[in-house]
Amino acid sequence: MNQLLYDRSAGSLSPQAFALVQTAQRLHAVQPSPRLLFDGGEKEEAPVNSDGTGKLRETADLAEKIWAHQAGVNSLSLDIENRLLISGGADTSIKIWDLGECPNGAVHTFKPTATVPKKSSHKFGITQLNFYPFDSAAFLSSSYDHHLKLYATETLSLSADFDLNSIIYTHALSPIASHLLVACATQHPAVRLVDLRSGSNTHSLAGHHGALLSLAWSPMVEYILASGGIDGTVRLWDIRKSSSSLGVLDVEDSIGIRSTDEIRAGGWGRQSAKAHHGAVNGITWTDDGAYIISAGHDERMRVWDAATGANTLASFGPTLKNSHLSNLPLVTCPTSSTPPGKAVLFYPNEKELLMFELHEGRILKRLKVPGPIMAAVRSRTGERNVKSRITALVWRGQCDGVYSAHTDGQIRAWLPRTVEDDILDEEEEQSSKMQVDDETAGGKRKRQVLDDVFKDLTKQKISFG
Repeated sequence: MNQLLYDRSAGSLSPQAFALVQTAQRLHAVQPSPRLLFDGGEKEEAPVNSDGTGKLRETADLAEKIWAHQAGVNSLSLDIENRLLISGGADTSIKIWDLGECPNGAVHTFKPTATVPKKSSHKFGITQLNFYPFDSAAFLSSSYDHHLKLYATETLSLSADFDLNSIIYTHALSPIASHLLVACATQHPAVRLVDLRSGSNTHSLAGHHGALLSLAWSPMVEYILASGGIDGTVRLWDIRKSSSSLGVLDVEDSIGIRSTDEIRAGGWGRQSAKAHHGAVNGITWTDDGAYIISAGHDERMRVWDAATGANTLASFGPTLKNSHLSNLPLVTCPTSSTPPGKAVLFYPNEKELLMFELHEGRILKRLKVPGPIMAAVRSRTGERNVKSRITALVWRGQCDGVYSAHTDGQIRAWLPRTVEDDILDEEEEQSSKMQVDDETAGGKRKRQVLDDVFKDLTKQKISFG
């Protein structure tokens, strides 16, 4: 670090290169951060003896546990300022957390700053949450109850409610578009587009055969949308055209289209082509729009050239796990935080968080999720045991870490921790220890002085007379 600072001050290292080195180091230093906890205010019921007396057990079971959502956390979303985190539970609850109330590296337990009232919440579990891309004043939620709802963040009042008559597995807002179209992936085989400005379903994009599980807007072209369904296909759409998809990604095509004339002639790929040999439940783009990443129930992840539709043949090995009928969150780090061609992707692999080099498929880190494999969650229908797994991921800031949602009811933080952080913590610990030792020594000296005074007084002879 000192050498880098010297090189920058000497002019041999540009500020941009210095920033790139620092962000890359922080990115590769991400690890679990047990210092940060999320307490939704739900308390565990005290266990009772099984002898029929009804008395509480006086055991370690009485130790208080905390959850963000006691029934499990299904979704997370972070606002544009990287300050407000919103979470949705399997019990329909929606909570807002202020990440800015905790300084970096501090031990802290977050409390929700606000909770959506039950009267305006969903009837069933939350499937997806999204802040409005340009302003944190509003957010969207979708649920298994077929409804897409729009809330005001400050008052948590319900602004709009759309009934799509199908389970909504996920929804997506364009990060750059001037339009207010929300793409919804439902049990219906067509992509449903909802216009927040007019308050109506504008039109549908037909082409899939079966339910849709994943959606992602292009971060560079506001009208381009990618969708994945249980039919194993990934389709690209220009939402201005409702006739047919722009193209279909083909796992057997490693060349792709070579000119715009080919797109005009027949689009990308064969209409019968498949991207995965199983349902596609995860799609995302790199932030420069150059690549599309997809994941499927065939337990494969593929990287596609967004310009040509070609399969780049990146191989991520046999370690991937993916079998749930829900949207799989894939997180790509900003390309500005890594050297060219060294993009990084986070993959939620059940009970662990995998960190991959995107284009080579090489595992950079395998981060185990703290806690037991099985967890007890409590909902309105009673208590049940579930296999703990990651259900949502969000990336914070330039390189301020990752936050994950889990079926065991926890929200966990994964923050960068460098060697410099360890040195600073060690110095602070030594300083605190020295301060305690000094206070202890000072207390001993005071007691010794008082003892000496007392002894002197008791040794003096007192005469009365």
